[in-house]
Amino acid sequence: MEKKVEAVEEEAPLGDRFSMAFSSTMVTQGKGKGVVVGTGANTEIGRISEMVEGVEELKTPLLRKIEHFGKWLSVAIGVASAAVFLFGWLVRDYPLGELFLGVISIAVAAIPEGLPPILTITLALGVRRMAERSAIIRKLPAVETLGSVTVICADKTGTLTRNEMAVRAIVTAERVYEVTGAGYDPEGEFRLDDESVDPGQDGLLMEIIRAGVLCNDAKINRDEDEGVWQAEGDPTEAALLTLGLKAGLEREKEESDRKRIDVIPFESKHKYMATLHGDDGTKTIYVKGAPERLLDMCSKQRNGERDEKMDRGYWEEKFNETAAQGNRLLAVALRQAGDKREIESADVESDLVLLGLFGLMDPPREEAIDAVAECHSAGIDVKMITGDHAVTASSIATRLGIGEDQEPVIGKDLENKSEDEIEEVVGSHDVFARTSPEHKLSLVKALQARGELVAMTGDGVNDAPALKRAEIGIAMGIKGSEASKEAAEMVLADDNFASIVHAVEEGRTVYDNLRKTILFLLPTNGGQASVVTVAIFAGMVLPIVPVQILWVNMVTVVTLALALAFEPPESDLMDRPPRQADEPILTRYSIWRIGFVSVLLLAASLGGFMYMQTQEVSLEYARTTAVNMLVAGQVFYLFNCRRMHGSVFTKVGLSGNRAVWIAIGILILLQAAFTYLPAMQVLFGSEGLGVATWAAILAAGIGIFLLVEIEKWIYRRMHKNDRE
Repeated sequence: MEKKVEAVEEEAPLGDRFSMAFSSTMVTQGKGKGVVVGTGANTEIGRISEMVEGVEELKTPLLRKIEHFGKWLSVAIGVASAAVFLFGWLVRDYPLGELFLGVISIAVAAIPEGLPPILTITLALGVRRMAERSAIIRKLPAVETLGSVTVICADKTGTLTRNEMAVRAIVTAERVYEVTGAGYDPEGEFRLDDESVDPGQDGLLMEIIRAGVLCNDAKINRDEDEGVWQAEGDPTEAALLTLGLKAGLEREKEESDRKRIDVIPFESKHKYMATLHGDDGTKTIYVKGAPERLLDMCSKQRNGERDEKMDRGYWEEKFNETAAQGNRLLAVALRQAGDKREIESADVESDLVLLGLFGLMDPPREEAIDAVAECHSAGIDVKMITGDHAVTASSIATRLGIGEDQEPVIGKDLENKSEDEIEEVVGSHDVFARTSPEHKLSLVKALQARGELVAMTGDGVNDAPALKRAEIGIAMGIKGSEASKEAAEMVLADDNFASIVHAVEEGRTVYDNLRKTILFLLPTNGGQASVVTVAIFAGMVLPIVPVQILWVNMVTVVTLALALAFEPPESDLMDRPPRQADEPILTRYSIWRIGFVSVLLLAASLGGFMYMQTQEVSLEYARTTAVNMLVAGQVFYLFNCRRMHGSVFTKVGLSGNRAVWIAIGILILLQAAFTYLPAMQVLFGSEGLGVATWAAILAAGIGIFLLVEIEKWIYRRMHKNDRE
């Protein structure tokens, strides 16, 4: 930012305090003297540090829900175990030793001890998948939180835009050319009235481009290893070199034909740069600088091949039109210098010929435009909060599809508003310009007060307070400061907004898989606990003993439940609205499903045990049948869980996740060992089963699978107008 000695308004926004230099910022050019007006905590960087320390870091929704769920489940299991113990002791008159063993069996069966490791593994897999898509997670619970984001507050520069200047328009005395292409890659074309033109056929256009190439100190080079073009020096000057390459003008050749002899470097006090070029013949001075400054220095304008009196009104009109499109303006002019060997300010202060005007822009990322549209489709609001000027912010936002037909809100306008008024403004507007760290923090708080779950992007130290306050702070990995990365939960390795949307998709997938895992584990635990509970209430011998329950829990967790962590995203994942932040892990439907499947597993396991007792087989044989009935039911129910409500009789339901089939194969081997290996029989009290028994076990598993599919079909019929 160019600095001046003139005073500014007392209430000027931070970004408009041109007379101030701030601690921890970089001096890119020039020199000066200043008066220190604040040190330590009284500096802007010190104030930001205090803001970061004072910001409350919010607990993620997943941690809150898991904590609440754990407490609720512990109380429920404790109460149920105590009730069964009292019933068995007072009503059934069980021996205390046997009754205690039964109650322990219920507790072991009911507690989903596999849930914490599955939760961690599922989140870790999400972290790995996000890292592959350039989103690096610093805090594990943030993986799931991304899936429930309702608002993304994004900075403009580098996130929604490329952070690479490019010439988008060239204005001459008669024409306005459009230039296509993005960044420093010299691919693009020149267009006039929506038709492609050859710049080599227009002498004035080529002279304007040549002026920008020669009056220039930057460099652009192609990184052969990565295949990308990179700039060295001022981004605006680098954009002019890229423009030259698009027109076929290489700087080295131009400078060999028109050797630079002298230069007046750019300084803020005169707002222009001038270079003297030529050989032994006539020499030329090229000047580029702020349009309003060059207007005062020019007496003529070039129109075609002739010079004519300058039409100041025309140029001022074009300045306003080009700036209104979000472009940064840069004018170029020239003057014949005869046989001069050096130039001074007096040589360029007057009698220049204005060649034309460049309109430059840090263009929106093409992928960001699609990503914003995808966010809107997924029910996620996108808000731009930037320190740039309102016109620039509004233009870029319109191109991105953010806040269309809305006037941007200036940060200064927020300062005198109450919290309720800020909440109203943030709910009705999507573009905020000229914002300070306090403004960003107050906007995040206002969104949270409205019940939104906020993701906030940032790259500077001034973004740290808002990043820390947001549920998901997202720092830039390439151009972000260490302070912003430290305050964030996620770092974008490519500084690209589209990577945020990919991360949101992964977050939703993780949450979906967690719900599927819970819907798989809890009926398993419920079925086991129900078998023991019903046996005690009925005064029966225990169909399954604690060591067998532990076996079932262990093998199903490390195989079947773990397989659900690898489930791919469902096809409509990003067409759903964000879930409510206060939505419990177990909805009413989930509780119904858990109860329904628990009863089915109870019926299969207890029914198999009771039937075997009528067949004159040993207790060990009957218990082994009960255990395998339970496991078979879980295997078939695993397929049901791959879709919450959708039918499994689809390609997605039976394939698309190799981990499911690998897990089933491993489980079959483990159950065969449990049933037939002598050492396992001694350890778990199991016994080998016959073919007829296995046929009955298979039939029971298929029956459970079909009944759950029928239940899901009924649900879809009853909720056919609702989104899944």
